[in-house]
Amino acid sequence: MLFNSAYLVHVLTASGIIPAAFAVHEMMQPDCDSRVVFVYLLLATLIDSIDGPLARRFAVKENAAAIDGRVIDDLIDYLTFAFIPLMLIWRMEWMPEGWGFTVVFAMVASLFGFAHRDAKMEVHGVFRGFPSYWNLFAIYAGVFSTQFSPWLVAVLLYVLTVLTVSPVWVLYPNLAPRHWMWSLFVGGLVWTGCLIGILAMDYPSSPVWLVLVSLLYPAFYVFASMRHARTINDL
Repeated sequence: MLFNSAYLVHVLTASGIIPAAFAVHEMMQPDCDSRVVFVYLLLATLIDSIDGPLARRFAVKENAAAIDGRVIDDLIDYLTFAFIPLMLIWRMEWMPEGWGFTVVFAMVASLFGFAHRDAKMEVHGVFRGFPSYWNLFAIYAGVFSTQFSPWLVAVLLYVLTVLTVSPVWVLYPNLAPRHWMWSLFVGGLVWTGCLIGILAMDYPSSPVWLVLVSLLYPAFYVFASMRHARTINDL
């Protein structure tokens, strides 16, 4: 039973390709609705958030060793966290006119980020560099481009692109130390609710107050990551 369950975890991880495919299909439509794309990407993120704990629970490295779940996870994560949302930013013209193609720099940086040997330092519960949360950045990109300026999107994208390949440490929520884990988990649930509200309330012309409130969690996440990074550097 344990053997079968371990392989079922691989199937769950691989199922992330299904919402990814539907997201791409929506992007190909002449009247692409970015909100639909985000729903599919959020579904893929949900799958990604639960397959890791299940993989450890059922010891897939030992009980389903014929399949390398890390490879499946990285391939789907690159598609749903980086490639598809960055293509969506280009597709929806949320970058300055004529500059949409520069999202490829972020794509390349994410490739190096995923391929780095220390991309995930599980023993310390951290990612190396900005962990390619482009699927979440893209939600804000639509709001910032529509209500403020496409150049704000461009500047933020370029800064995060550099951080993606920089030696900075960012908390890995599923493996964060216990004193950070619950605050990240609860805060993440509230943040997810805010993002759903942003998408539901006339996106991308969503209420600015809701967008600002939602940014409190990323600010806390950065703060917690910086505090935790200090403990790593002291080791």
